[in-house]
Amino acid sequence: MTAPTYEKLTPPTQGTRVTVDANGRWHIPDDPVVVLIRGDGIGRDVGSVPGITTCAVRVLDAAVAKVYKGKRRIHWFDAHAGDAARERYYPQVKDAEVSSLNEEKQRQLYLPDDTLKAFEHYSLGLKGPLTTPIGGGFRSINVYLRMRFDLYACVRPVRYFQGVEAPNKRADKVNMVIFRENTEDVYCGIEFKSNSDKAQRVLALLKEMGYQVVPSSGVGIKPISPEGTKRLVRMAIRFALDKKLPSVTLMHKGNIMKFTEGAFKDWGYEVAKQEFAAQTVSEDEVSKGASAAGKVVIKDRIADSMFQQIQLRPDEYSVIATPNLNGDYLSDAVAALTGGIGLAAGANIGDRAAMFEATHGTAPKYTG
Repeated sequence: MTAPTYEKLTPPTQGTRVTVDANGRWHIPDDPVVVLIRGDGIGRDVGSVPGITTCAVRVLDAAVAKVYKGKRRIHWFDAHAGDAARERYYPQVKDAEVSSLNEEKQRQLYLPDDTLKAFEHYSLGLKGPLTTPIGGGFRSINVYLRMRFDLYACVRPVRYFQGVEAPNKRADKVNMVIFRENTEDVYCGIEFKSNSDKAQRVLALLKEMGYQVVPSSGVGIKPISPEGTKRLVRMAIRFALDKKLPSVTLMHKGNIMKFTEGAFKDWGYEVAKQEFAAQTVSEDEVSKGASAAGKVVIKDRIADSMFQQIQLRPDEYSVIATPNLNGDYLSDAVAALTGGIGLAAGANIGDRAAMFEATHGTAPKYTG
């Protein structure tokens, strides 16, 4: 792939691209280039006071140097998003003018083409927390990155760290990895404002189909597909097998939303049965006498019950696969058991790109 040209970015003079071959295998060189977005709020340096992203880079560099004794090194490529991007690329645009811009122009304010080209070329990124854009058109940098690069799995490892004060008396039992679907569900951004023309057209169609909805309603769409579900659950099962973990739990609200979250559960079981039959066994089969020895147990839990389970029986859950919205709720709730989301890491992973991040917000009152 030919290296892109940039308007206001300078790539590192050393380092090698991470590549993914036609079979989906990642090839990580000894000197990978990683795109770095420092973020807003506590992510940014203030004078001589480093932000959390700079601190993270120092720790990572020191860890790599110690483990590999100089044989490997990360080369960081500074790119920009959020307020820092707007200040660098469009300093002349005032806050009052943002809402008058179309959605694509708002996107360019907070997520410039330079940054998109850098991430597309180098495939790996690390980013700090980013401010939610003002203006109301372009709503989320994080969601845009996930959708643009098909980062379909939000992977959130959560475990107890000895010595950290935690509110739950079973916090030391928490050691879970949550696989949250990242591109579908209500977070895909298909929604229509109350009394808007598009909302009225959707409501008219629903009425034609026999559904009665309050005419002034705002409307959101919740798409969940077999393709999106199966690739997420496939990744979760492969992870459990690779790490020799005992179970994968499908979290859903299928007792109410039968054709979306209920289907998520059913498609998850299908993947296990069709692609991992020799390596997995369902919880139902185990209850009927099947052996779980050497296999990953596939089970499912209703979403509201799952929130109780993580508090009362956290050691029974090692890998959890969940639709987007419930995964957002659950991952923060599990992190709270062990001391809060300030300790929680996250990765947005696709087949050809991955972005690693802090999962908390910008916390501007702590800046500096």
